[in-house]
Amino acid sequence: MVRPTQLLHPAREPAPTRAAATVLLLRDTPDGLEVLMTRRSAKASFVPNAYVFPGGGIDAADALAHGQSSRRAAQSDLHLTQAIAAIRESFEELGVLLARHADGHQPTTELIAALDRQAPFAAQCAAHGLTLMGSEVFLLARWIADRDLAKRFDVPFLVARMPEGQTPVADETEQFEPVWVRPLDALARHAAGGFLMIFPTIRTLERLQYYADADAVLSACAASEEPLWHSCPRTGLMGGQEARFMEHDAPFGELALTCPDGQVAHSLDWQSEQPVPLLKNVQRLTAANPGVMTGPGTNSYLVGTKQTGYIVIDPGPDDAAHIQRLHDATGGRIQAIVCTHSHPDHSPGARPLQALCANSPPILGLPSAATAQAHSRFMPDRALADLELLVLRGDDGVTHTLQVLFTPGHAANHVCLVLREDGLLFSGDHILNGSTTIVSPPDGNMTQYLDSLDRLARACEAHGIDFILPAHGHVLGGAAQAIAQLKAHRLKREAKVAAAMQALPGGDLNDWLALAYDDTDPCLWPIALRSLQAHVERITGDERRP
Repeated sequence: MVRPTQLLHPAREPAPTRAAATVLLLRDTPDGLEVLMTRRSAKASFVPNAYVFPGGGIDAADALAHGQSSRRAAQSDLHLTQAIAAIRESFEELGVLLARHADGHQPTTELIAALDRQAPFAAQCAAHGLTLMGSEVFLLARWIADRDLAKRFDVPFLVARMPEGQTPVADETEQFEPVWVRPLDALARHAAGGFLMIFPTIRTLERLQYYADADAVLSACAASEEPLWHSCPRTGLMGGQEARFMEHDAPFGELALTCPDGQVAHSLDWQSEQPVPLLKNVQRLTAANPGVMTGPGTNSYLVGTKQTGYIVIDPGPDDAAHIQRLHDATGGRIQAIVCTHSHPDHSPGARPLQALCANSPPILGLPSAATAQAHSRFMPDRALADLELLVLRGDDGVTHTLQVLFTPGHAANHVCLVLREDGLLFSGDHILNGSTTIVSPPDGNMTQYLDSLDRLARACEAHGIDFILPAHGHVLGGAAQAIAQLKAHRLKREAKVAAAMQALPGGDLNDWLALAYDDTDPCLWPIALRSLQAHVERITGDERRP
């Protein structure tokens, strides 16, 4: 856990959430799947004029109407209450009634028109012998409003098939202009500026567009009583404008680290001119070396404060401007320079940075192995020891302790570092955000790489590590889950490699590449070929031994 004293912003309590429910009513057409949407009132206190799915707050009466609704065997009380709320809101806002008579037939248009949208809903249905169709309303997703909003809702997004023969009629108070629209068309109209939608609506439609018909959506939801996804987005700044991100989006973890309570204050734009504060004791300065292999550039990290001095992690390439910025950002108070490994975008800046500092701080790391390529030769002033502690101490008693973990795999001399007091993992190139690292034999070794992932997973548990700070890309949150997913991805890829080798037993690396990486842009195949070789050597037992 990050120490509260190191957070950039004072802690605050986000606004409490209110329980609500919304429903996506679906129908099939010759042109594809359509969903029912309406425009909210221009006077609404929440997202006026936005196109939304029908829904609203959950009433106490919704929980009392369980006996008047059909129910799936595994449907919880909470989910049934949410379904009933969605059914009620659909009727009150659009006159759509998800209910049946005891013999199974649907209510007539005349009966629906005779019901009073302002009167107690469940009582009216009971008076006409109607059973609510709670068992046919399924859970698609759960959205919790962003922490920065003053008015927040906790909303299940439910799905149901539009009853045949019914026509939506807006209440002309809360909702206007009911419209059937294909998800792809709604997204296009929004992008063109003529169909205002909020973030959860947009992201829901983005996922819905890939389903062929209503059956496909309902079947996916019926497979479990849990939502297909859930999200409490986070908001950052890009180009000076607010931008929202879900948990699987690359910037999400960085926003969780820098603005845990939802403050909209962190810029996500990549730049190389100024260090980016991540905590009071951690800054990132990205080198101006973007590319296919480096993403937005190599991240150099500055750990420490003016009081304690700094440790620089990965000074980057031999770029005079970048090295000068590192020196200026620390005021030259650098106590040590640590290179996670010897690749040319990580270690060459170490000697020039050392030369700028009056105290000539030691360069630490592991010397490159004999297997390293010529451009990756590196010799530190002192070799680090596994589990060694690098400690910065201030006069006020505050310490920042980096623990060294040997993690060969991407490179034979790769190390990671754990900032123990704050539960941060500096992962070098072993774990990246937005891509998987290359394991290139002979200096790279796939078995070592996977074993090192296991070691990092254990470190996350031992030290309460929540965040990973990679050498390329934004901060990753959910460290343990990210490592588990990365290992699963590598093993899944290895299974595809093994299958390709079985399918083409007389083939070579290039033959297997097209089968094992058929889901990867062919432009990246020359890079992927290196990791393919590492997998093949692991499968055949031909890996160079450590």
